[in-house]
Amino acid sequence: MRAANSIPHALQPLMILTGEEIKAQLGKNIVIEPFDPSMLNPNSYNLSLHDELLVYEEIVLDVRRPNRYRRHIIPPEGLVLHPGQLYLGRTVERTETHNLVPMLEGRSSIGRLGLFAHVSAGFGDVGFCGYWTLELYAIHPIRIYPGLPICQIFYHTIVGDVSEYRGGKYQNNRDIQPSLFFKELQPPQKDPQMRLSFGQELSE
Repeated sequence: MRAANSIPHALQPLMILTGEEIKAQLGKNIVIEPFDPSMLNPNSYNLSLHDELLVYEEIVLDVRRPNRYRRHIIPPEGLVLHPGQLYLGRTVERTETHNLVPMLEGRSSIGRLGLFAHVSAGFGDVGFCGYWTLELYAIHPIRIYPGLPICQIFYHTIVGDVSEYRGGKYQNNRDIQPSLFFKELQPPQKDPQMRLSFGQELSE
């Protein structure tokens, strides 16, 4: 467990880090790989779209089980996203955050074209390590391209003892992550202990 006071004292109130502070925290409480200084904003950092998308193939998605999906490649000439369809993508960048709360938001220029970078999952956990899965949803047809600076990450300070996100189902991911919510809803597993076979076991 990392102590929250490892962040400079001046940052202890709940605040958003400036771009310069994001840069100063690289290699300490923040990892962004690869890092490009030109993507740094006054209080955020732009993240880019990888060249793969996942699209669910089920007509009705079921929260209690894995849902089938198909993988698509975004070609250099772009791919048109259509309304009424959810596309799962991911960032090119891998991030790691300690002692801060990472947050993901769409960029205003992308939003003005009617494209959502996420539906509801813009809130990150302290200690999250991995790529960010994006929930892309278009208001009207729009052509996107690989490497598009599609969203931005920013960081909140945090108050109190820190228990980092470690063993979650999306931690240390290496690819786009479809919903794994079904893992939370699975019934408890039966006792795997070997059953006795000579009458010493009560019937269930």
